[in-house]
Amino acid sequence: MQMKRCAGFLFFCDSVCFDGYEGMKRLDILSVVLVLLLTASCRSAKNVLYLQDLDSVESAGYTRLEPTIQPGDLLSITVNSKNPELSAPFNLPMVSYTSSVGRGIGVQYLQGHLVGTDGTITFPLLGKINAAGLTKQQLINKISQELIAGNYIKEPIVTINFQNFKITVLGEVARPGSFTIDNERVTIFDAIGMAGDMTIYGRRDNVIVVREANGKREIYTHDLRSKDVFRSPCFYLAQNDVVFVNPNNTKIQMSEINQNNNVGVWLSLVGSVTSVSTLVMTVVRNSKSSN
Repeated sequence: MQMKRCAGFLFFCDSVCFDGYEGMKRLDILSVVLVLLLTASCRSAKNVLYLQDLDSVESAGYTRLEPTIQPGDLLSITVNSKNPELSAPFNLPMVSYTSSVGRGIGVQYLQGHLVGTDGTITFPLLGKINAAGLTKQQLINKISQELIAGNYIKEPIVTINFQNFKITVLGEVARPGSFTIDNERVTIFDAIGMAGDMTIYGRRDNVIVVREANGKREIYTHDLRSKDVFRSPCFYLAQNDVVFVNPNNTKIQMSEINQNNNVGVWLSLVGSVTSVSTLVMTVVRNSKSSN
């Protein structure tokens, strides 16, 4: 509604300015307006497109950092061996629950090992094991070594997965929210895609990733218009990462107008339009005088 009012007022000012002069060069003025519109269009495209400096045949390297285990993570750990009876004591039993959806279908899932605030998990027979700060592979190696050293299993096969690998996408995206990931290979582009892509008001050059590591929050800023994003340590997201898409100036100004919808704002807008109209009239007079 506000945009319609502004458009109507501009049309009124346009009529007042141009109807009072005969023989004005409307074509010249329309040409200027067309150039301004084309310039704005090109500028908008530059702000919206991703990876603008990436050639079609170019190979861009990327940084792949394995996520490390943190306190609060829920780990699915299974142990297998040639003799199932030897590995059975190290596996937590399956848990069943009845779903309230449908006809009360029973569902089974594997219990997880919660990483405590001290960074440890409690593993059957082996007791407490330090897990925080390790990658999955490092923890697999550690558990395997303890199983072998304790003469429990000679050739154990240990598998570890995150059960609560979650990321959050906020800001100028179509569907902000938290998303649970089935695997740990999710990129910043994957996350934005899960959230329905950025809106037209999202700044491609100012996408923030907030990451918790070793009890500290680290903040990384990315320009998704550049191929340099592939070299970021946050190109592949870690569990509990938060991706925030900042709004552009247009959205900020729209928000300010909506929050301050009063006489003062409209008076300021009228003053701005009047100034523009006066400028146009001056240009037209000068153009007429020169002819």
